[in-house]
Amino acid sequence: MDNEITPVRVRPFLPGDLGTLLPLNNAAAPGVSALSAEAMLDLINSALINLVAEIDNAPVGLLLCMGDGADYSSPNYVWVSERFSSFAYIDRIFVDETLRGRKIGDALYAELFRHFAGTGRSFLCEVNERPPNPGSLRFHGRLGFQEVGKADHTNTAVIYMKRDPEPSPGEGAQ
Repeated sequence: MDNEITPVRVRPFLPGDLGTLLPLNNAAAPGVSALSAEAMLDLINSALINLVAEIDNAPVGLLLCMGDGADYSSPNYVWVSERFSSFAYIDRIFVDETLRGRKIGDALYAELFRHFAGTGRSFLCEVNERPPNPGSLRFHGRLGFQEVGKADHTNTAVIYMKRDPEPSPGEGAQ
């Protein structure tokens, strides 16, 4: 029984999650930008959806998405907004580094895709090219994201990636 892996559950963000998720977010830098508690709460409150991965009732990761039309001045969000409509922009995804390799990111994305199935929303994100993040590029490529652009922001450079909208459940079934 000791070898049994506790399953991951994905649920919406709850107010009590901030104290656990903020240090996980900041430990994931530079893959995601470090934030103050106030800045993270502002992002969460303006997000289209916030999905929390938990194991044994404890938060272990977050996927935060902004929708089109958000009042968000991130240069990456602005780039996406100028080129696409009807989207879910993955502003950040992070998982407790001690739990990586347990498919927690897959669980978060599976719930995101399920939640927006049939809505026509495409999924957009960016991955650091400088500093390089080859693991994230492979991960997003495996999930069906494809490169749609690049930007150099002096200190960082990013690759923008897009995944087409998820069909409605049962759509395409014969």
